[in-house]
Amino acid sequence: MDAFNLYSQMERDDVLIAFKGSITSELLTSILQIMETKMEDLHEAPRTKKKVFNVLVECLQNLYHHIDDFEVQGSAEEVSEKKSAIFSISRTVESYNIVTGNFVSNENVTNLTNKINKINDLSRDELKAYYKQVLNNGEISEKGGGGLGFIDIAKKSGEKLVYNLREIDESYSFFTLTVKISQI
Repeated sequence: MDAFNLYSQMERDDVLIAFKGSITSELLTSILQIMETKMEDLHEAPRTKKKVFNVLVECLQNLYHHIDDFEVQGSAEEVSEKKSAIFSISRTVESYNIVTGNFVSNENVTNLTNKINKINDLSRDELKAYYKQVLNNGEISEKGGGGLGFIDIAKKSGEKLVYNLREIDESYSFFTLTVKISQI
């Protein structure tokens, strides 16, 4: 790996933070503190800061809460790889972009894509109504969520959720979510 090439690409894409590894509550706290400092240094408008923070929290919580949703068989190295995730936060003139990536069980792919596609098909008003419906009627999972994460991300960003799934093998796929938050 050429560190200068990586640096150049991150500089060209205006990457503020990039991370690969295990997602912990301590990491979440640190990332939010770093982003707060960076956004203050960039003299970002309070409304933009709030939107970016809200979406960032949801995206990182999704990683944190769902990274352990499946049992991984294999060597310690394979287990560690499947239980890690990546994310980056970049900035353009028009928007902040949050990209997350993690392994998912192929058993969950259809449910995951159906959820996101349903959310993407809704208008802003329909999304608000769906959020209330899931909040009032949704079952709380053992992770503490009722399936509100993606709905909340779409509501707060005001954008469609862009995702990609890459099948790795017969058991796992790699899920990538890209969220754009327009600067106001």
